[in-house]
Amino acid sequence: MTKPNMSVEIAGVKWNNPVTTASGTFGFGKEYAEYFDLGELGAVCLKSLSAVPRLGNPSPRIAETNYGILNSVGLQNPGAEYFLENELEEIRKYDTKIIANICGSTVEDYIAVTKILQDKVDMLELNISCPNVKEGGMAFGTNKDMVYDITSRVKEAAKVPLIVKLSPNVTDIAEIAASAESGGADALSLINTLLGMRIDIKTRRPILKNNMGGLSGPAVKPVAVRMVYQVRQAVKLPIIGMGGISTSDDAIEFMMAGANAVAVGTAGFVDPYAWVNVKNGIEQFLIENNISDVNDIVGTVELN
Repeated sequence: MTKPNMSVEIAGVKWNNPVTTASGTFGFGKEYAEYFDLGELGAVCLKSLSAVPRLGNPSPRIAETNYGILNSVGLQNPGAEYFLENELEEIRKYDTKIIANICGSTVEDYIAVTKILQDKVDMLELNISCPNVKEGGMAFGTNKDMVYDITSRVKEAAKVPLIVKLSPNVTDIAEIAASAESGGADALSLINTLLGMRIDIKTRRPILKNNMGGLSGPAVKPVAVRMVYQVRQAVKLPIIGMGGISTSDDAIEFMMAGANAVAVGTAGFVDPYAWVNVKNGIEQFLIENNISDVNDIVGTVELN
């Protein structure tokens, strides 16, 4: 057969293929540009950006687990203005879409970083797993009313499509997704990390200085696939699926569950070519199964 179509459209933005990076695992791309052309990816999602620089949490802030890692980096970043002045031009050299993940401690923080970035990136990803300091530290993404409020207010300030990244640390992921959709989200990405903990039995203290952190890697994949499936049934928005994707087979699972695109993250710490390998593997699957368009596998799971 002829070469299959690998392009996808996410909220009106055309990607050359359905593979992107998970925020927090790719920096600003320079490290991985030494290994492959970033234009191989449909999009690159950058590390979280705030309106002002953040130092992050004290170390140790990474702990390995049997099937993944715990991180408590704390959204360390040099700030959105630094990014625009020192990083953006380099990324723009590549034929890929740029997604800026934005973070903050108040709604006003999110609006401020949105206004700094304006339309200088292709899409924004709203990280609603951040603690809302005005609500006693509760994460924005764990309450449907807060999800609606922050989505609608950031959407009003945004000049490019807004992706809302959902936290899995909730009772009903479909309810949260529906609130984001009602608030004006243009797309959804899920899942963010699951809250986890490791203890050093010799010292009887948590390994992470912050005690708990976000679990990513293969251990979370079945949870992520389930949540993508549930969200696909609840909303009509494009979905970017993520959570433990290491291979093209993993990515195809997510797409069959209802994801329109996929993000690879932790796997890149083990293999810097993980993103390209996943993209190439999806294309090979299409060829082997005589499927002419990658979009044709989306949501094709058949329940028992």
